[in-house]
Order: sequence, then structure tokens, then C-alpha cells
Amino acid sequence: MSPFISVLFRAIPLVMGAVCLAFGLYVLSGGDDPAHVVAGHVNIALTAICIALFTTAATIIRQLVHRYGRVWEIVLPTLGYAVALATVIWGVTVIQRGSETEYVVAGHVMLGIGFIAACVSTVATASTKFTLIQRSAKLAPGSGPPDGAYSRGVGAVLIAIPAVLAIVGLAVSATLYARGGADALVAAHVLTGLSVICSALVALVASIVRQVRNEFGDAERYRWTWWVVAMGTVNVVLGVWVLLASDDPARLAPGTVLIGLGLICFSILSKVVLLALVWRQVFALANRIPIIPIGTALACLFFAAFLFEATTTQPGFFVGAHVLVGLGAVCFTLFSIVSILEAGTSSS
Repeated sequence: MSPFISVLFRAIPLVMGAVCLAFGLYVLSGGDDPAHVVAGHVNIALTAICIALFTTAATIIRQLVHRYGRVWEIVLPTLGYAVALATVIWGVTVIQRGSETEYVVAGHVMLGIGFIAACVSTVATASTKFTLIQRSAKLAPGSGPPDGAYSRGVGAVLIAIPAVLAIVGLAVSATLYARGGADALVAAHVLTGLSVICSALVALVASIVRQVRNEFGDAERYRWTWWVVAMGTVNVVLGVWVLLASDDPARLAPGTVLIGLGLICFSILSKVVLLALVWRQVFALANRIPIIPIGTALACLFFAAFLFEATTTQPGFFVGAHVLVGLGAVCFTLFSIVSILEAGTSSS
């Protein structure tokens, strides 16, 4: 990997994080109405995911260019978890501001975004041994992990983190569904979608952990891929169902955002597919897989463009249009991660 490319792929998450932050602050400054408050807070919170993705990118690239030491092994994952924790705390603080719709919705969505940032930081932690994947691939199946791999217990903990966060997110969503009311239902729908993304990230963490430890079997080439496909489909179908289930304008924001969250899952799919296809084999089209997150990023942005126009006649599309811009930025950030994975694992 050339120095220019290594810097570029590390810069993309930071630039997209700056876009989310600047756009969120701009929207937040546009007024005190609930739509501005929700869209502004959510876009600012999406910055946490971009920073967590930066820690993943930097963790892998520094190993590939042989500039990775013990300090970076500690600092980068710690940075990701710190930002995730700050986002969760901020979300809880917003929830505690009052029972107004904007605080209930924004706070719970920020909570879910913080969970995703923690899951992505776990991807960075699992990737601290990323260069061992190619060494493991040269070992015989079932011959044990290479020297330097983390223990089975550590691997199990890493896989458990996104699984536990997904369960916690779904549990909070269940309490919101039980509470009822338009604001609680909107928050519950979106938090459910965010928890589904945490579930999808289980596949990515598990793929990295099991390849590092030389435990990745042929059946897993398909198992984890179809799991992420299922999670993306759940979000898209749930979003369409929310949009079609009633004529209440309150459905427009969660319905459109859930479709965007489904596109995030399909961006994650590109990484899981890549790791599966290049494990112990050559896949000639590996360098084409980064097109997937580019496609999902464009889909988010084009969808947002239509929603911005629709906002002129139906204000209920305001939040969805603005949040999809941030989701598009996250998808484009995922393009840099899958490109790095391709550079570090593919033999083609």
C-alpha cells in the first residue's frame, strides 16, 4: 500500500465525520422545532461511528505499512470506545431533559448510535491481530491458531460485545413499544434498526476473530454472509412496513431512516463477503467489492434528495432527509474500510 493511499483511507473516515458534525451543527442551529433538534443531534452523533471506523482503518493500515506498535494497539481502540461511551452518555442526558418528543427520539437514537460505535470499536480491537489472518490461512485447517493470536476467551468476549449491545438495544426498544405513544414508537422503531446493525456487526467481528485464530470453516463463508443479508432485509422491510402501516405523518421519519439503516447493513455485508471469499482462496473480483458501499452511499444520498424535495409538501420527511445524508457519509466511510480489508487479505 502506497503512502498516499494509506493516508487517503485514513482521512476518509475523519472527513466524513467532519461532514456529519458540521451538518448536524448546521441543522441544529436552524431552529428549536423538534425536527431540527432530532436531525441535528442524530447527525452529530453519527460522527462517533466515523471516528470508530477511523480507529479500525488506522489499526489495519499501520500493520500493513509496518508502523504499528504497542502504543497504537492501546490508543486506537481506546479512542473508539471513549467516543462511543461519550455518545451513549450524551444520549442518556438528552433523554433525561424531558418528555418532549424531540428529547425522547433524539436521546434514544443517540443511545443506539453509541452502541454501534462500540461495536465498530470492537472491530478495531479484533483487528489488532489483523496481519495474522494471512498467516492463519497458510496453516492446515484445525491445526490451531498461529503464534501471537489472542486466546479463545478473548475472541469469545470480542464476539459477545456486539451481541450483548444488540440485545440491550432491543430490550430498550421493547420498553418503548410497551410505553406506547407516537414519540416512543418512533424512537423504538429506529432503535430497533440500530440494534439490528449491531447484530450484523457480530458477523464481521466473528469473521475476523475466527480467521485470526484459524477457526474459520467453509460453512462460515455462507453463514455470516446470509446473516448480514437477513439483518439488512429486516431493516428495509420494517421501514417499508412502517411507511405503509398508517397515514400518520409521524411514521415518515422512522420509516425512511430504517431503509437507510438497511443500506448500512448492506455496506457491512461487503466486508463480511470479502473476508469469506478470500479466505484460503483467490477471488479475482475482490477489488470490485468496494463498489458495494459506494452504491449504498449513493443510494442514501439520492434517497435524501427525493425526500428533501418531498419536504416542501410534507414536513414529516424533514428528519429522514437530513439523517440519510449522515447515513450516506457513514456508508462512504465503510468504502475505505472494505478497501483496506481487500488490500490486506486478497491475493489477487
